[in-house]
Amino acid sequence: MDKIKLLQSRRNEVLAAGNAVRKAIAGLVDEDSFVELAGFSFSKNDFYGEEAAGEGVVTGFATVEGNPVYVAAQNFDVLSGGVSERNCEKILKCLDLAEKNSTPVVYILNSLGVQIGEGVTVLEGIAKLLSKAAKLHGVVPQFAVVNGEVYGQSALLAACADFTFFLKNGVLAADSPLVISAKSGKNLAKEAVGGAKALDKTNLVSFEADSMAQVHETIAKIMDVLPDFSSVVVENGADLNAAFPALNQKCSADALIAAVFDKDTFVEVGKNCSEEVRCVLGRVGGISVAAIVTGGEEPVSLNENNVAKITAFTEFAAYYNLPFVSFVNAQGIRADLETQNSLVMKNIFKLFETYDLLDNAKISVIYGSAIGLGYTLLAAKSAGFDYSYAFADAKIALFDSEKGAEIEFSGEKKADKAKLAAKYSEENSDPINAAKNGYIDNIVEPQYVKQYLVASLQMLLK
Repeated sequence: MDKIKLLQSRRNEVLAAGNAVRKAIAGLVDEDSFVELAGFSFSKNDFYGEEAAGEGVVTGFATVEGNPVYVAAQNFDVLSGGVSERNCEKILKCLDLAEKNSTPVVYILNSLGVQIGEGVTVLEGIAKLLSKAAKLHGVVPQFAVVNGEVYGQSALLAACADFTFFLKNGVLAADSPLVISAKSGKNLAKEAVGGAKALDKTNLVSFEADSMAQVHETIAKIMDVLPDFSSVVVENGADLNAAFPALNQKCSADALIAAVFDKDTFVEVGKNCSEEVRCVLGRVGGISVAAIVTGGEEPVSLNENNVAKITAFTEFAAYYNLPFVSFVNAQGIRADLETQNSLVMKNIFKLFETYDLLDNAKISVIYGSAIGLGYTLLAAKSAGFDYSYAFADAKIALFDSEKGAEIEFSGEKKADKAKLAAKYSEENSDPINAAKNGYIDNIVEPQYVKQYLVASLQMLLK
């Protein structure tokens, strides 16, 4: 028997069974960089009476803009990407190597669920896999790409990942969308159940992407910011003394982000979840930074979803030793029954716990309002912020102007309510009051915010 010809035949069989998934991998990683692992791992599927070439998953290692990564890609063309015990074992080998070599992991997900016929055996395999992925959380970055339909327990890999990308055809659900829709008494398309737009309260959608090439570009940007895989300070030609006069006239969240972050260095994470909170990774004056921007035209009211989003992002910053900046335009907990009967207070306490993990520079910039809990949670010195700024037109107070006026001037005529609110705002929420007590280190013109940030980051950087 000609072993070379037999090898070629077997290789062609495996490649034919994974043509589409290998094309997806090739679009994600650097050209010709993918090296497959366990390429001839097969097992008998007794239920279907056939061998599943490649076990429904392709694994290996590659590079993304020169950065090494391990890749585990579910192969939908083999038993609909069905998860099996051997399937899980292949991915586990990748995760073991990723841990050993301190290398990021990319999951390309596309599976309709577990392979029928394995029973509890596959559940044990999934438990091992998910436990390992959980142990790697905060040890190496994990990226997930929803490359089609992902149902059942495979969806939990997306939840474990630090960043999850949804391609246009991406649908993610804990069960079949048909089952979820029917049990909800509705008749919905799968995209309306598990598409990126439908998951706007889950914090599972880090990015929406048009192609694997866009995923490649975004992963490269994130890796460039992380101190473990790039220098925390780089010379990128950014003007460290740049001023932005337009901020003195109007300081929106968009304008602030564009002014503060160096051009083409930043990405915003989780745009479609709690849009009133912005989470941004990038460089400021060449320095790696993780930043949250709360509010916009109006101060944000806190609820369980936006606080959970802040907490997850803050935790990531802590794990990877990133300087952390909080741009604040926020007030207290949203005053409604839905928020009252939610996890909001538990989530707020979790955020305070997470702050304790941050070991690098922590800076707050009050660019709008910091009212009540909005100040306590996102700007207070006693919450762990090393340096605090406030814009000259910022508002810092125990209450918003209307409530504060009602308390402060309770004996005045009700007809003067609007004037009293304005008076309270002018006299009591001026940031100079907080600065007098040492809680605000400097009151600045908005146009110079980047200069102050760069200077303080240079001093506080660890």
